[in-house]
Amino acid sequence: MNRTGTGRRAALGIGLAALAGALSGCSDGPAPGPPLRLATGPEGGPYNAFGKALARAVTASGRGVRLEPVTTAASVDNLRLLREGSVELALAMADVAEDAALGREPFTAPLTTLTALARVYVNYTHLLVPADGPVHDVGALAGRPVAAGAAGSGVQVVAGRILRDPGRAGGAEAPRERALGLAESVTALREGSVDALFWAGGVPTPALAALARERPLRFLSLDDRVGPLRERHGPVYSAVTLPAGVYGLTEPVGTVGVGNYLLARRDVPDGAVGELLRVVFDRWRELMGEVTAGARLEPRFAISTGRVPLHPGAVAHYRSVYD
Repeated sequence: MNRTGTGRRAALGIGLAALAGALSGCSDGPAPGPPLRLATGPEGGPYNAFGKALARAVTASGRGVRLEPVTTAASVDNLRLLREGSVELALAMADVAEDAALGREPFTAPLTTLTALARVYVNYTHLLVPADGPVHDVGALAGRPVAAGAAGSGVQVVAGRILRDPGRAGGAEAPRERALGLAESVTALREGSVDALFWAGGVPTPALAALARERPLRFLSLDDRVGPLRERHGPVYSAVTLPAGVYGLTEPVGTVGVGNYLLARRDVPDGAVGELLRVVFDRWRELMGEVTAGARLEPRFAISTGRVPLHPGAVAHYRSVYD
């Protein structure tokens, strides 16, 4: 399904009320209600894959919720759709979700209806250039064209914060950011119309693994950017490592990690949230396999959603299962 228009928004209250009634009125388990719309990301991207896998898992579970994945531009777009009421659920990177919760740019006011269900996995920021090119660090990107993530994506947010570092040498020309999605970015780097490519996602990301098999690449270290990002934007950023062996790397490369949140409007019924989280934790191996290798989903990790409050239904779920 693609983005819905204002006509879908008008039905939001009716749909949620019907879902709440279905969930509360059945002693043997909730009856199927109207689908909860989940804002994911572009076709072929990890959010889209995760959303579709989650929808399949929910359907197979036989629980009283249904999901309808919605194709979007990803994080920033997803939060805007959540604010409008065009969707009830969304996936978003942690930094963008906190910006929305606090009303920071690119959002103009706090999104007071925003809650989190779980921190589901960590994105690894990838910054890669041709191995035979002159760029060996972020500073060498001054004045050069850089594929910096699709418009409305979380990749664009973290790439912009790294490229616009206030510590950049005085008078240095800023990199020329181009708003390109992953597939477009790979094509642009291959053809030489950009000198570097930013991506934030799981490891390995198949499109980048394929590119690395096709031509030698250099993955730039972002170790020195983690501290400044945390100072300016908080602990949503962490130090992580691209391991040796992935993408043909001969040694580890330090980079910036950003969590991914499964989010909901506060008016989604508590019962629906509980049923959804049961599916997420029952099927986490399958779901994580869609986005990143070797990831685990544990309660102590899942509840770490920073400045985005947990949905009351999520709080009740974690207390009932893990106390």
